[in-house]
Amino acid sequence: MFESLLAFLQNPTGYQTPLPEADARHAMGALMVRAAKADKAYLFEEISLIDRVLAKRHDINAVEAAKLRAACEKLESGMPDTAEMTAILRDAISSEEREATLAALWAVVYADGIRHEEEDVLLHQIEEVLGISPDRAKALQLQAKS
Repeated sequence: MFESLLAFLQNPTGYQTPLPEADARHAMGALMVRAAKADKAYLFEEISLIDRVLAKRHDINAVEAAKLRAACEKLESGMPDTAEMTAILRDAISSEEREATLAALWAVVYADGIRHEEEDVLLHQIEEVLGISPDRAKALQLQAKS
């Protein structure tokens, strides 16, 4: 803590918080942020849904979920390779959790009420890396839409 404060006082414009650990928890959140930003708009509805999913999935309160999302936003902006983030998640969670993650990603995409081609392309890339079959992925997409 003292070192962070000292670094800020010595160079306030150059200080940056470190990237969070690229673990499954942060990778999932970063992918949700990336899905929400795929259409070049990051709206309140998407942010709110990401917070709710993180809170439910990790059994944390709303403030903790917002802090986790903020860390995931930082990871998303600092880790440009979607396949790499997805692979971290794929290797750390079960197939049921992968499917739940894909359903959550589709829910985030649908949260603003507008579907864009960029979002479809991104989510199809993610489902492929997660190892979810196209038929199962389509069923999860339809489930998230309703």
